[in-house]
Amino acid sequence: MSGGMRPAVVEQLGERIRAARQELDLSVGALADLSEVSRRMLTQIELGQANPSVALLDRIAAGLGTTFAALMGVGAGDAPEGVEIWSTPGGSWAVLLDAMDTETVAVETWKWKLVGEDVYEGGASLPVLGIMHHVIDGALEVETAESVQVVEAGGSGRAGPGGAYRYRAHDGQAAVFVSVAMLTRTAGPAAP
Repeated sequence: MSGGMRPAVVEQLGERIRAARQELDLSVGALADLSEVSRRMLTQIELGQANPSVALLDRIAAGLGTTFAALMGVGAGDAPEGVEIWSTPGGSWAVLLDAMDTETVAVETWKWKLVGEDVYEGGASLPVLGIMHHVIDGALEVETAESVQVVEAGGSGRAGPGGAYRYRAHDGQAAVFVSVAMLTRTAGPAAP
């Protein structure tokens, strides 16, 4: 079962992407070129008519010279409960708890709950330096191109740099875990 972003989050992101693009004096076409996302998709996102993946939003954020977390407005001044970004009808969810940026690296802290057969797929075409996981309850299965790793409650694991990954609850049960992702910051658009 796949999930998607909550409609209110999609609408808010669209508004923030449009505002950031206009602040940089970029056309939709220019941002499409910088982010390698089609003009049509960018327009649909800005209008709140698409439910994009976090990976796609990471590419758009990079094209704007920022990060997904910054587009969401998550940072040092935000409430500790975070922002629910992803959910499924089956009851799985992901909350972006906090984030910080430097000129070269972005770090995001997430809390996850995966239920039953729900799967989260991410990381493809992202500048991920690495992700650490700590399982609070249940068992988490992390699949990468190189391996499948099962992390039990109380344990921690890592996913290496770059490449796609999949999260799922091991044996279709439930898993609650925290992840910390470190991403390379890419250069934003050149000044006009």
